[in-house]
Parts: sequence; C-alpha cells; structure tokens
Amino acid sequence: MELITSAAVATTSPIRHVLDIGCGAGNNSIRLRQACGDDFAVTLLDLSEPMLKRAEARVAHLNGAQIGSIACDFRDAELPERAYDVILAAAVLHHLRDDDDWHNAFSKIFRLLRPGGSVWITDLVNHETAAVQDMMWSRYGEYLESLKDSDYRDKVFEYIDREDSPRAVTYQLDLLRRVGFAQVELLHKNSCFAAFGAVKTDRRHDASE
Repeated sequence: MELITSAAVATTSPIRHVLDIGCGAGNNSIRLRQACGDDFAVTLLDLSEPMLKRAEARVAHLNGAQIGSIACDFRDAELPERAYDVILAAAVLHHLRDDDDWHNAFSKIFRLLRPGGSVWITDLVNHETAAVQDMMWSRYGEYLESLKDSDYRDKVFEYIDREDSPRAVTYQLDLLRRVGFAQVELLHKNSCFAAFGAVKTDRRHDASE
C-alpha cells in the first residue's frame, strides 16, 4: 500500500477523484489520503455490499470529500471516462480470465483516467517461464504451510486454481503499454506478488480510441 500510494502522490497532481477497484475495507484509499494530505472525492467499487459500507465509514472518518460506492464487477460498472486522477487496484485483477478479458479491463482503466492520471496495482502474479513458475510456486507453498499447515496450503492453491487467473507482471506491463500507457513502472516484485503501475500522458487523443 505504501509503495502504490506514494507513487500515486509522486506522479499525479492534483488528486481530485480516486477510483478504488476491489476496495475491500478501504485500506488503499485511506493510505492514499494519508500520503496525499488533502481530501479527494473517492469512488469505492467492490462486489460485497458489507465491505463497501465498512469502507465508506472508514474512509469518511479521514476524508471529508464526496464518497460514492458501487456494488458491481468492475467489468460491468458504468463509469465516466477521463474522470479519475488515480485508479487503485489491489488484489483484484488476478480474477480476470482470458486475454480478451485482461485487454478489455486494462483498456477500460486507460479510458477512465484523465490525461496525466495514473493507475497503481498490487497483485498476485505468475511467471512466464514454466520452471521459474514451478520454483516460485513451491516457495509460496512453503510460506503458506509455515503460516498454518499443509492442508491450508492445499486449500489456498485449490482456490487459486478454481477462481483466479494471474498473469506475469511482464505480461501486464506490456499490456499497459498496448492499451495506450506510455509510462509504466515496476515498483516491487517479491516471489508471486508485485506492485506496479502506469501514467497516462497528456495527449490530444487516447491511443485506445
């Protein structure tokens, strides 16, 4: 959270309207408000209405600007284009499925940002090379087992196989470029997790249009 919110503040000014995709309890919006130092309008988006209510209350405690919430899948949400200064997506995009799904979601993010705006992502990632993927997955499995036991490790892996479709961070950085972002940044990668983002340069026309 510290990396992506600090990057948002460093690259994007002013921050007037934020979209928090898969906001959960609002942690990333809260951390961004703390890093920014000024109020901003925020749109919280999550599938869970109870989580949205919790996020609204927590963000409102710190942020005095307008707070809206949408209980919806990001892919289906009707959102205004070129309206957001910062888009945050934490541990949510790995639910995207095939290549078309990934391309459409990243293109939508590009369209939603104003010129000069930025998107910052933290997520589970896999790897392009099968041998590296196996090695990293084995290390991740050892970590999960150390948290509890082998049954817990197996349950996490089963859930990922059933519900998630992570992509390599290299795949996602290339995709950000393909949908129109000229400036992309890898902030951090550790094993199967990465933090990265992109800035939408101020141009007359969007590359995706």
